[in-house]
Amino acid sequence: MDRLFKSDEEWKELLSSEEFEITRRKGTERAFSGKYNDHKVEGTYFCKCCKSKLFKSIHKFDSGSGWPSFFQPFEEIAISEHEDLSYGMHRVEVTCRRCDAHLGHVFSDGPIPTGLRYCINSASLDFIED
Repeated sequence: MDRLFKSDEEWKELLSSEEFEITRRKGTERAFSGKYNDHKVEGTYFCKCCKSKLFKSIHKFDSGSGWPSFFQPFEEIAISEHEDLSYGMHRVEVTCRRCDAHLGHVFSDGPIPTGLRYCINSASLDFIED
């Protein structure tokens, strides 16, 4: 997978202020505010920044958290995970492997078969219906 690097100025030209804050500055949208939280259409979710395939709708579930949640990524190679000690918490941050966009976090309280919950900001995603 070819890595994609852009300056902040280049990202700001391509993204809305909210998308930039979330994907490039590790922000978080308010719970239940994102357009994909209650989204139930079949298709594929892509990285807002680089259009890499990240998640499939068949792996999406209603976690009640207020953010789109998935029990596995499109492919393991699609994402990277990093220790996140911000805000006095110990979490695992999820980023796009191709462009390093902040997507959200992964938790170990998801459904079977993986037991994982990828809690993802809608603003870091695009969607294409099947």
